[in-house]
Amino acid sequence: MTISAFPVLERGGSGLELTDPGMTLRDYFAARAIGPLLQQIEVYPDENWRIALAIDAYAMADAMLVARERAPS
Repeated sequence: MTISAFPVLERGGSGLELTDPGMTLRDYFAARAIGPLLQQIEVYPDENWRIALAIDAYAMADAMLVARERAPS
């Protein structure tokens, strides 16, 4: 199941309608993880640092989604 962050709801003929799903929660978590990872840029020494950084950000996002499922409500 994909969870959206910042969906856009607008008034329509039958009440509120989803007009834009927004970004996925996974993308939101990855975006939030980029900043702290950039603080440790020396960990990424070669010319492919952008790809490695993105992979790590999404790995962190995936871990956050797993933790979210396991956390008691």
